[in-house]
Amino acid sequence: MKSKARSNSGKTKSAKSAGQSDDGYKLVTNNRRARYDYEILETFECGIELKGAEVKSVRVGGRLSLTQAYCKVDGDQLWLHLLNIAPYEYSTGFGSFDPDRRRKLLAHKEQILFLKQKTMEKSWTIVPLSVYFKQGKVKVLIALAKGKRTYDKRSAIIQKDLIRESDRELKNKFG
Repeated sequence: MKSKARSNSGKTKSAKSAGQSDDGYKLVTNNRRARYDYEILETFECGIELKGAEVKSVRVGGRLSLTQAYCKVDGDQLWLHLLNIAPYEYSTGFGSFDPDRRRKLLAHKEQILFLKQKTMEKSWTIVPLSVYFKQGKVKVLIALAKGKRTYDKRSAIIQKDLIRESDRELKNKFG
């Protein structure tokens, strides 16, 4: 008897969504401005409390803005202010929500107390860096940050330009 070998050449790969890695990590948005304006000291991963239509809006279009967003500890809870999530176009009536409402961040109590202490004593701030899906849940990467002065920003730009120029010269010379 002859056995026929089957090949997988005609089949498509697994049904992952675009941009999702093997560990279930899918980036929704980054706050590039925060890395420019602040010196990042420490980062934390938090969950975020969203309503159903908000999750659908983030999942479908990723239509949210972190540019003005900031975090604040109020009592024993961590809140995310000015995160703008565009309304989900198919939700009506009960499913609608305020796009600029404050949202509760889900973090460990020790982390919240640590952040509260650092922001009170050293006048540091808590800034959201990115929003992403991790194993189907919406997560926010927040950072304890210190504001940069204008001369720090200028020196960072100069260093990036020097690195870019040296890479360009090496590429032209050897590549």
